[in-house]
Amino acid sequence: MNFELTPEQRDIQKAAREFATAEFDKDLAIEHELNHSFPEELWRKASKLGFAGIHFPEEYGGQGYGLLEKVLVVEEFCRQDSGIGMALSLVELGSEIILVHGNEEQKKKYLIPVATGEAISAAAFTEPEHGSDITFLSTVATKDKDGYQINGTKIFITNGCIASFTVVLCQTDLEAKPSYRGQSTLIVEKGQEGFDATELENKMGMRMNSTAELSFVNVKVPAENLVGDENRGFYNMMDFVNESRPEIGALALGIAQGAFDRALNYAKQRKQFGQRIADFQVIQHKLADMATKIEASRLLLYKAARNFDKGKIDPKISSMAKWFSARSAVEVTEEAVQILGGHGYMLENEVERFYRDARVTEIVEGTREIQKNNIARLLIGKIS
Repeated sequence: MNFELTPEQRDIQKAAREFATAEFDKDLAIEHELNHSFPEELWRKASKLGFAGIHFPEEYGGQGYGLLEKVLVVEEFCRQDSGIGMALSLVELGSEIILVHGNEEQKKKYLIPVATGEAISAAAFTEPEHGSDITFLSTVATKDKDGYQINGTKIFITNGCIASFTVVLCQTDLEAKPSYRGQSTLIVEKGQEGFDATELENKMGMRMNSTAELSFVNVKVPAENLVGDENRGFYNMMDFVNESRPEIGALALGIAQGAFDRALNYAKQRKQFGQRIADFQVIQHKLADMATKIEASRLLLYKAARNFDKGKIDPKISSMAKWFSARSAVEVTEEAVQILGGHGYMLENEVERFYRDARVTEIVEGTREIQKNNIARLLIGKIS
């Protein structure tokens, strides 16, 4: 398969790289990292230039491009700075569910503000007692004459405290067999009575993103906030992850490339025992391994994204791309720290932060173990 980018895609890649290089200041990044704060000004600048919602149709405020173009932007942002890149790349998280399964009114109401930098979205699937297993949920939406009433808790929700709205996966039919056939996706807007978000601040990485626990106590949601058909929420979510997993993989790819860039530059400048450390074979082998993992990740991710854009949805390839890119990012960033030695352990030299930020890519949107389960199931059929 030919993975040569089109001239237009290369222009998008170049534009994202130039924006990130010009705007992602290292001192500003460290300030946001230490303060656990979201880079709002950069988000608004990126949105104004069309990077947010780049894969949304033009009628919903986007640029009309596909997942591959989105992947290119995410990669370049995270290559320049892992923290800022992750924060800006995930501002439309969950909106794709509305894009694919929402009605026209929902798309105009919610997608346009996200694409234009006026709103941030979130998706709430994970629960305290149901981490990777969301086939049955404790968050229940009870139907009444006006719509639904939600009670329950979600945890580890990206953008949870800063999102204008959240797409929440709820159990709407407690008698459904199997239970996942009784789930629905509902839009909950910020400020609704009984809806609270609590920031989870003490994280290893991803410190510029809001990560929250969401509490729902008799939260009333109007019927028009149901996304798609009732009791089809699990399937809506599965459609979403087939698109979002390559996006998470792109976070990992950019982080790996950024750490490699810094390690390579350091190795060519740092001298020990009278020569550059890049001249030592052990360092050369590290760099060769790192570069190979990055290139293999890129090929898998571009293939997954291009297939998606052509309507060839392949959950196996999406899982492969996400899992391999995330694992490679952890391994590459670890080696980058090792090459920089003591300097790599210090916050100001960036690879330390890239290393910490890479780790979460093996957890969000399905752990590496879940991805392997998906791949195996699709290779050999349903596993008893």
